Amino acid sequence: MAKQARNLRADSVSPIAVAKPRLPLADAILPYLRRIDTARWYSNFGPLVQELEERLAHRFGANALAVTCSNATQGLTLTLKALGATPGTLCAMPSWTFVATAHAAVQAGLMPWFLDADRDSWMLTPQTLEAALPRAPGPVSAVIIVAPFGHMPDVAAWLDFQDRTGVKVILDAAAAFDAAGDPRLPTVVSLHATKVLGMGEGGYVVTDDPALASRLRRLTGFGFEGSRLSQHAATNAKISEYAAAVGLAALDAWPGDRLRWFTAAQTLRQALYGSDIGFQPGWGRDWTTSVCVVATPEGAAPRLIAALKAADIDTRQWWGEGCHASPAFAECPRTDLPNTERLARSTLGLPFYMDLDAADAARIADILKSAG
Repeated sequence: MAKQARNLRADSVSPIAVAKPRLPLADAILPYLRRIDTARWYSNFGPLVQELEERLAHRFGANALAVTCSNATQGLTLTLKALGATPGTLCAMPSWTFVATAHAAVQAGLMPWFLDADRDSWMLTPQTLEAALPRAPGPVSAVIIVAPFGHMPDVAAWLDFQDRTGVKVILDAAAAFDAAGDPRLPTVVSLHATKVLGMGEGGYVVTDDPALASRLRRLTGFGFEGSRLSQHAATNAKISEYAAAVGLAALDAWPGDRLRWFTAAQTLRQALYGSDIGFQPGWGRDWTTSVCVVATPEGAAPRLIAALKAADIDTRQWWGEGCHASPAFAECPRTDLPNTERLARSTLGLPFYMDLDAADAARIADILKSAG
C-alpha cells in the first residue's frame, strides 16, 4: 500500500518545462493597436517603430541610436555589411555560441573562423584572438564577440583590440537585453519570444555612430534613402507597426517583469545553495536573462540531464557541442577548442521562467543534489 501511494504521488507531479515564454497580454497591446488604426500606417518605419527605437536607444545613453530589424541574425549580417567587412575573408568568433552567429557571417559572405572560449568567462577574449591572428588561415576582417547567455564582455578591452588591430568588432548580445548598455561597439540584441524581453520575432542594433546607423537603416529597407532609387544592394528586414506595438507594450511592463525575473533567479539560487552547481557571475543579482545556464562538475552534464529527465524535468544544452560541431560549419577553420569541449560536457540549461515557484525550484535542486 505504501509503495502504491508513493507511485500515485509521483504520477501526480506535473512536468517542469525548461522555459515558459510570456509576451505582453492583449489588453496591454490594445492601446498601441488603436494608434495604428488611427494613423493607418502599418509598416515602413512608422511612428510606433520610431518610438520603439528611441526607447531602446535611450537605454544606451544620450548618443546612442537604435535600428530595428526582423531578427538579431539579420542584425548581425547587416552590421557586417554596413561595416564593410570584405566578402571572402574570415570572421572570427567563438565556437561557444548559438549557430545564428555563424549563419550571420556566412550570409554576409564571410567564412566563420572558430576560436576557443575562456574557461571561466565562457567568452572569446581579445588576448586569445590577438595571439591567434598571426596563424589565421586567411585575412580576418571582423570578429563577432558574444555575450554568453546574457553575460556582457569587457567592451573597453575589445575597443582597444579594434584600435590596435583594425579588425572590426561586433557584439552579439542576443540574450543581453538587460545587461547591454554601451553603444561604442555595434551591439545586436534579440527580441525573440524566448528572450527576457520579447515581441515574437525581431531584434535591433545599437551604435553611437550615426553613419553606421544610416547604412543599417538603408540595408533593412531595400537600399532606399529619401527616394525610390535603391542606392545599393540591400534587403527587406523591417519590422511592422504591429511588431512595434508588442515591443512597446513589453517595454512598458519591463520594470515589473525585470523584478519578477530577479525574484525567480533568487528562488532558484536559494534552492541550489550548498550544491556544486555554479552560476554565471552576476546572474540573478546584477543582471538577468531568460535562461539559467549553470556550470556542473567536469563532465557531469550528461548524467544530470538523465536524472532530470527521469524526474520529468526538461533541460537544454542550448549551444550543443559548439558551432563547429554542426554539419553546416564542418568545413570552417578552427583552432583547438578544449574549453569549448569542456563547456559542452559541463554546462546545463535549467528550467527558468519569470513565474518559477519555490516548489518547482526545490524539485530541480533535489534532483541535482541527489544525482551530483
